Amino acid sequence: RAVVAADIRASETFVMLADLLGTPMTRAISFPTIRDPKQQVQALAARAKALLADHPEVNACEGMGVVVPGMVEHSTMRVLHAPTLGWRNVDLREGLAAATGLPVQIENSGRACALAQPWAMREDLGGLAGDLVFVSISDGVGVGVMIHGEVLRGRHNIAGEFGHVPLSLDGPRCSCGSNGCWEAYVSNPATLARYFGRPSDHRGPTPAEQRHFTVEDLIARVRARDAKASAALDSTARYLGLGLASVINVLDPARVYVGGEITLAWDLIESTVRAALAERALTPAAAETDIRPVASTEYPRLRGAAALVAAPAFAAPVVA
Repeated sequence: RAVVAADIRASETFVMLADLLGTPMTRAISFPTIRDPKQQVQALAARAKALLADHPEVNACEGMGVVVPGMVEHSTMRVLHAPTLGWRNVDLREGLAAATGLPVQIENSGRACALAQPWAMREDLGGLAGDLVFVSISDGVGVGVMIHGEVLRGRHNIAGEFGHVPLSLDGPRCSCGSNGCWEAYVSNPATLARYFGRPSDHRGPTPAEQRHFTVEDLIARVRARDAKASAALDSTARYLGLGLASVINVLDPARVYVGGEITLAWDLIESTVRAALAERALTPAAAETDIRPVASTEYPRLRGAAALVAAPAFAAPVVA
């Protein structure tokens, strides 16, 4: 028995098969995300069906879970607003269900990560009182909040959107259209823009040498003692800590998980993140909040997508 897990990002979409515990059954495949929702649905459905066809040993597929970088209405699973994709009021579910013949569940990526973390890691929530936050950093910043063991959505399905809380009103332009959002400082595109000395909202032609350069490449340069790369990464680490202070001051969680490619450099950035957090944390105890990186090799977003299908009990709507 398996589920199809899909992670739609602004740049790429990843798909894999997972078992009912969220463990990968296949390698993750990817394709460039298509900004036209109908074409994206067709491309995603084709990959999902191909994966299932290539693995005849899977005798039953329970459904398809999809995580997106935006706000999702829980009752209809419509994508209300995905700034990095330019989507508003998009219905992916109906098209995917029709094309694949599978039940489809759709959720915000950060929220799905928060849902999956204690479930997939078999962690005892008793010690956390069920209070945790998951910060997912990729093309944007997704934040999922779990309070007393329930995923927080809010009355208008926007709870936890810390990525769009401003660090500075005069800061760089964010994908949402505002200036100075946390996302505009710590997302992967923001880190790379800082390294290359270009605006984070750059829309013009990108030089060939920059087009396929990734955060992983930047981290490799940091480890090779590239001073410019180190400066860019250090700035991101500081902004990450400042934003985490807002999250912790507001929610006071027992634990914060951080996922994304930047965790490959956690040994390099943790002290800077901690120092920035300590600057803004309201109490010394808050500054010592447990923060744990989740490696991108653990596929936290895809694991979250799988959890939407395999752990529906966690996904009960909560308005708080």
